[in-house]
Amino acid sequence: MGITVAETIREISREHLTKNNGLLLGQTISAVGWVNNTVPDCPGIVELPTADVAGAGIAVGAAIAGRRPIFVIRFQDFLFLNSSILVNYAAKTKDIFGKGTPIFIRAIAIEGQGNGPVHSAKLHSIFMHMPGFLVCSPMTPQEYKEIWKAFLENNDPMLVSEHRRSFQNKEEMPDVLVDDAEITIYAISAARFNVSEAARILEQRDGIKCNIVHIMWLKPFDLTERLLAPLKRSKAGIVVDSGFEICGASQSIAYQLMLETGVPVKALGLNDKSVGVCPETENATPDARRIAEIVREIYKGPKIKHPLLTHK
Repeated sequence: MGITVAETIREISREHLTKNNGLLLGQTISAVGWVNNTVPDCPGIVELPTADVAGAGIAVGAAIAGRRPIFVIRFQDFLFLNSSILVNYAAKTKDIFGKGTPIFIRAIAIEGQGNGPVHSAKLHSIFMHMPGFLVCSPMTPQEYKEIWKAFLENNDPMLVSEHRRSFQNKEEMPDVLVDDAEITIYAISAARFNVSEAARILEQRDGIKCNIVHIMWLKPFDLTERLLAPLKRSKAGIVVDSGFEICGASQSIAYQLMLETGVPVKALGLNDKSVGVCPETENATPDARRIAEIVREIYKGPKIKHPLLTHK
């Protein structure tokens, strides 16, 4: 039996704290389940004051001192309060001073539990926009090991967009490619757990066959053949994300895929409204039914060609 994502994070953290002179910083780390059982009980943990705005500065100082801190932000909404020092210092030191500031920023997302408007965001898109950050969203144990290795090999700050839905996952998520697929579904963050069910619904109920391509690295985002070849063959695509659709990762990546291939690609993410509070106003990751609904619209809709999509 494999280990879960949560167990993987915990063991990576334990090794870093006990063998690499690392630090782990955050609010209420040792309370409320040790951050969903992702933090080890060992030396090297610093409990930050519940001020929401000071922690990033302490993490930056630790990174400059060579400690390569893990900075835990329990709810991604709190990124706003911590972002100034991360964006205006950590992300700029390499360009301006020639010295990187390696901070491993664990930004955790949650949804669907009535957590309220300041505990329910998925905000990785904002940090894709800012120069100087590596941005990723690992959802499997092996992916988490891969991004940790990349962090140790670089001296850039890394924004790790986690999602609590992944913490109990033990399975890897390979791409699913079908020879005669009619659309390619690209999935980011928790949307990755919904696309397989959406593809099953579409094939069984509508006869629409789908490729599924998983996206972990958001920045840098490399247009490799793994991403491009399925889209060229299927002639249609959709990018599904757990973050907001407008000006978000789904739209950005869809745009890049379209320009590179000339194939129409739709973006799908959260609606443009506040997140959380109660089930009636929940604004969650598009579920399998919603993904299938949009795919049907793409498949049955008029095939409109745009000059930007016919340059190749």
